[in-house]
Amino acid sequence: MSTPLIHLHKVNKYFGSAHVLKDLSTHFHMGEVTVIVGSSGSGKSTLLRTLNRLEKHDSGEIVIDGITVNDDLANLRALHAQVGMVFQQFNLFPHLSALDNVSLAPRRVRETRMPAGIASSAIHAASRCCIGSYVTRCGGGRRPGARPGPACDNSAMGIVMSRSIAPATARALSPAMAGNHRAVALWLFACCALVFVMVVVGGVTRLTHSGLSITEWQPIVGTVPPLSTQDWQVAFDKYRATPEYLQVNKGMALDEFKSIFWWEYAHRLLGRVIGVAFLLPFLWFLARRRIPPGYGLRLAVIFVLGALQGAMGWYMVKSGLVDDPQVSQFRLTAHLGLAIVIFAAMFWVALSLTEAGRVVRADPAVRAARWWAHGITGLVFLQILSGGFVAGIRAGFAYNTFPLMNGHVIPPEILMIEPWWRNFFYNMATVQFDHRLLAWLLALAVPVLWWKAMRLQGSAPPARMAAHVLLAMLAVQVALGILTLIHVVPLPLAAAHQAGAVLLMAAALNLSHKLR
Repeated sequence: MSTPLIHLHKVNKYFGSAHVLKDLSTHFHMGEVTVIVGSSGSGKSTLLRTLNRLEKHDSGEIVIDGITVNDDLANLRALHAQVGMVFQQFNLFPHLSALDNVSLAPRRVRETRMPAGIASSAIHAASRCCIGSYVTRCGGGRRPGARPGPACDNSAMGIVMSRSIAPATARALSPAMAGNHRAVALWLFACCALVFVMVVVGGVTRLTHSGLSITEWQPIVGTVPPLSTQDWQVAFDKYRATPEYLQVNKGMALDEFKSIFWWEYAHRLLGRVIGVAFLLPFLWFLARRRIPPGYGLRLAVIFVLGALQGAMGWYMVKSGLVDDPQVSQFRLTAHLGLAIVIFAAMFWVALSLTEAGRVVRADPAVRAARWWAHGITGLVFLQILSGGFVAGIRAGFAYNTFPLMNGHVIPPEILMIEPWWRNFFYNMATVQFDHRLLAWLLALAVPVLWWKAMRLQGSAPPARMAAHVLLAMLAVQVALGILTLIHVVPLPLAAAHQAGAVLLMAAALNLSHKLR
């Protein structure tokens, strides 16, 4: 037996002392036509109104196509975008045409602007699917500009039936709307790819000790690299005044300086490219009104985060231009964490655009798997932050054995620094132990989530595939981490490990989204 489209379980509704709906439990499957018969005041209209949350039920559960009917605004928006109702008197606007009456719901509920031809198609399609010959026979379908007749007129019935399903059909009937979603999603996925490259290049810049080679922050002028011998000498002289040159690279030649300069320059230039690649299409989509409703503010917030990321990068570099020629591990981790937040925000919005309208069945198994997926996504983010501290204090160059740490499960020097809390940020043993511990937690939790996803019914195929990808990506990332550690952080493996962290986050986000 298939999962019911509408499911009610022990639903109760009171009006004062009147108990109108009493422990009502029933369900309706896709394609069923149900007639509710009863005397006046028996609760027929109340039942219908509770299905659309026009009336709040006092207890029990109502689930419509996987959407739980409650006070959650996101659930209500999804519900009202798919459920239509025909009232007894039709409630058509006599001063509006048939086309305008039908397109009103998508405009207000889905907040979409339906072109006239699309709204007309909605009338014809709704007529064919729902009311057979009512609209076409009485003129409503052939003349969308006509105004509705009296409530007893079949044309009015055809219009109101068309209007009731217009929100659900408008998206399917609108190539322009679907195209907008697809175009914005592809743009965001491209920006995600750029951020991915940015994170990897940032890792290489750190591993090659190139991050302090440019001693100034010039967002505009700094776009142009040194072009003449004199320009190179000026940049090199500025670097020779830094603690890194004086304490680490004293005696470095100009050609050696150029090799580290270009990595930092590429990292900064890529940041500028990402800013332009995000801002210009965003303004174009905005000017053309092609950004889907509800997404404009989200995209603006992402842009602001990107601007803050540029400032955070310079704030991090400044910490290494003073007495100690190493950037602060706290600022490094904040810089990495913000990059992951930006990547995750763009990736999630892009997934939402590509899968708009998809709803997963809200059964307990899906809800349990969803919470597991959210928790694992948070754990992956925490692991990435932990990796930032490992990189910041170069803890990867110690305890280069696995699975033990120089022969110990827990190294004896794990709490050697006073006060004790400083060990979690300054002690190589503790920082690496924490990173290993989080990896073990993921190695245990992800297979459990995979097993839960394999047991899902109904909407399982996308979630199952996402679970396979997450499990495989975790295996790859753990292997890269072990190899990076035991080989004492060689550049190719370390860069691949940093890239794997972003891909693992993407896989966790994808599964979370499939289960939403």
